[in-house]
Amino acid sequence: MAIGILGVLIGAVVLIAGLYYRGKEKDDPESRRIYGVISTVGGVVAAAAAVALYVRVF
Repeated sequence: MAIGILGVLIGAVVLIAGLYYRGKEKDDPESRRIYGVISTVGGVVAAAAAVALYVRVF
């Protein structure tokens, strides 16, 4: 259960950081693409960990 919670937290932090830096580097198209991919990966990790945690609890 702790691993699931940790996965959700790490995924959320990566998602938020990617979105923050994507907005900060809004003028550079290459940086926007890279940070967009990072944000997507963070969102997928957070969602997968949340689903796994939900399934394990119920």
